[in-house]
Formats: sequence, structure tokens, C-alpha cells
Amino acid sequence: MKVSVLGCGRWGSFLAWYNNRIGNEVYSFGPEHDYSYRILKETGRNEYVTFDKSITVTCDLDAALTHADTVIISISSQGLRGFATEIAKRDIKNKKFVLCMKGIEETTGKRLSEVAIESGIPKENVAVWVGPGHIQEFTKNVPNCMVIDSYSADLTKHLADTFKSDLIRFYYGVDIIGTEVGAAAKNIMGIVAGVLDGLNYVTLKGPLMARGAREVARLIAAMGGNELSAYGLCHLGDYETTLFSPHSHNRRWGEAYVQGQPFDKLAEGVATARAVAKVAKRLNVDMPITNAVNDMITNKVPPKELITALFGRNTKGEFAS
Repeated sequence: MKVSVLGCGRWGSFLAWYNNRIGNEVYSFGPEHDYSYRILKETGRNEYVTFDKSITVTCDLDAALTHADTVIISISSQGLRGFATEIAKRDIKNKKFVLCMKGIEETTGKRLSEVAIESGIPKENVAVWVGPGHIQEFTKNVPNCMVIDSYSADLTKHLADTFKSDLIRFYYGVDIIGTEVGAAAKNIMGIVAGVLDGLNYVTLKGPLMARGAREVARLIAAMGGNELSAYGLCHLGDYETTLFSPHSHNRRWGEAYVQGQPFDKLAEGVATARAVAKVAKRLNVDMPITNAVNDMITNKVPPKELITALFGRNTKGEFAS
């Protein structure tokens, strides 16, 4: 299969490396001015992976799109609309697109597949690839499980069967709403986990897993998905790599925030917390943990005050809606 990966960042570089590993013909695209692209173009490697010489690294978007049967997009979620609009100006009707990032568009509250479709990519050709896994583990041959979902069972099956290997076991997603929302919202919980680490409240991570998944399940249901998706690979199944891993950008962002230290790498949970808080308010969904993160980020409420407020909420049944 001919694959182009659009985006040369941490995850994008892994996806190019992985597709080459499983025998696909790979182009890796990045903007010419982008540091991540330049380092791969000049050296064939970054801090995570070393590219085989058969991978073509290019800043020519037309060449990358022309090459591919399947196009993987791995960029910042908030930049997708503009990028997808640019892609849709080309002849792409016979190409499959796989979104490999996790987020909700902050300005609209839309899922990323919705953003891609609204930007001109055909709905029947759009899929998402989410789930647990860190480059640092995959490149040591530590396997993991992931999920692919789309609006077409045939497309989902084709992509999952094509991308599977001894390194990644794929499952067929059956609820694209829940898959996307769950994947995006787990980054919010990653920020909370980092806050707990920074405050030395590590034992609260267990309750965070239980209560975080519960409120995300409520949101998925309100958005028209299956609330059980919150307990699958897209969300709860991704908690270990998000809430506990030293590699998690979102966890590290939360920890750095509490400690008053800068953190300059992409943490998608920041924009996602703001976006999800708006969606939850619009749909009248109770999401106290997400709202607390949003208050911390947007209104600069001290994390300890937010935890005190969460503990002061009225008592309720554990599985009340």
C-alpha cells in the first residue's frame, strides 16, 4: 500500500516509521519551515525514530497526496480545518484519510472527523486511528492495542486489517462518535493526573479513572454515541499511557503547571478542556472534572481550590446519571 503521513511531529514520525516497518511505501510530509520536517529531511532521524532510506521526506503536499492511496494526518487538532481545506482543493475522491490525532475543535465543539468532512474530505473516506501507545515503547518492540473507526464498516475493517502487525493489535471501532470523544477527553484526564502528581495526591488517580470515565460516558451519550465507548480502548484503555506514563505530554503539562514550570510541547488536553466544557454546558451534561480543568486553565483557579470544591459537592449515587 502507498501511504503518505502528513505531519512530521512525534506521532507523525512514528506513523511513517511504523508503516515502513510493515512494508508500505511511505512519504513523510511536513511544511518546509517546520523544524520537525527539517530535522527529518536533513538527518533522517529525530529523538524518537530513525527513518529507513526508503521513506521519502518531502515538503511538497501535491507530491505526498499524489503518491498515496491512504493519507494519514497527524498534526495539531486545532489546525485541522485549515489544513483539510487546503487538501480538499486537490483531486482526493479516491483516497482514504485516517486522522491520527485526538481533540475537539475549540471554536465549534466539532469532532475532528466532522471538521474534515466540513472542509471537503468525503465522509465515506474518513477514518480515525486512536488508542494507547507511546513511540518510546513501540520502538523497543513493546506491543499495544489500538482501534480504527469510521463511518463505514468496510473501511474500518480494511484499514484495521491493513495496518495490523505483531506490534499493534487493532480492533474494529463501531461508534465513531464515542471513539473520537473518548480519545479527545482522555487528554483532559491526563492533565488532571499531572496535577495530582504535582500535588503528591497520586492515590487519587484511581478515583480519577473511575469518575473521569463516568463523566465522559455521559457526554458521549448526550452527543449521540454509545456510552460504553468510554470504557474501551479510545478512553479508559488509554489511561495507563496518559495518567501514569512519563512520556505523556498532557500528564507532564499538568505536573509542570502545578510546579510553576514551563512546558513547551503540545498538550492537546488544554484546548480540548476548553472545548469540551463548552459542549457539556450546551448539552447540559454534568462534567465536574472537566469543568475544574477548564477553570484552572481559563480562569487560573488554583488546583488545590478546585480539588477542595470537587470534594465539597453534594453526595450522590455512584452510578447516578
